[in-house]
Amino acid sequence: FDLKKYARRRAKQVDRALGQHLPTARTKPATLHQAIRYSLFAGGKRIRPILTLAAAEACGGSVGDAMPLACAVECIHTYSLIHDDLPDMDDDELRRGLPTNHMVFGPGMAILAGDVLLGLAFELLASKVEPASRCGRITSELARATNDMIAGQVYDTLGQGEGGADDLERLATIHRHKTGALICCACRMGGIAGDGSDQQIEALGRFGEAIGLMFQIIDDL
Repeated sequence: FDLKKYARRRAKQVDRALGQHLPTARTKPATLHQAIRYSLFAGGKRIRPILTLAAAEACGGSVGDAMPLACAVECIHTYSLIHDDLPDMDDDELRRGLPTNHMVFGPGMAILAGDVLLGLAFELLASKVEPASRCGRITSELARATNDMIAGQVYDTLGQGEGGADDLERLATIHRHKTGALICCACRMGGIAGDGSDQQIEALGRFGEAIGLMFQIIDDL
């Protein structure tokens, strides 16, 4: 098994699906949709959607059934990056070697681009996931992870000591929320899409938590 080859193939599939599911750059208001696509197609590794697809396959499901979920989780991830980079948050001027969204389109448009990506993620789930019971479960997973991710940003940027009794505990809390929550969710959603058992979905969630924590520690280093 060649992991790098698998990841490249799935990332290309995710890019194609995102291009099909999202409004074009010419859709009115055009500047808004240009801002969305600017960040969404800025060279991300697609780790979260790849994990969603892999988790579905691990439970015997199909990539086709899991693809809308993979696109939704990438929309949420990109929304979080746009908002994290804003002047009132991390105030970053570069993301993946390119000017951040607000540097190109202005803070107001960047906020709105992130807001639309949040809405598009749940629109994708509502329109593409069947049956309704599975859609409800997956939507709940993504909504919970999104809220946890936002809490992580509060702990990281605005928390002023919230999130733990000491520095190590606070750092682990930030990582589990800001990074781990969405990666864990990506794995769990894939398991649900693949009709995995409760035991399989829980195992995938633990795997996602570990990957998320590892990912952020390496990123910090």
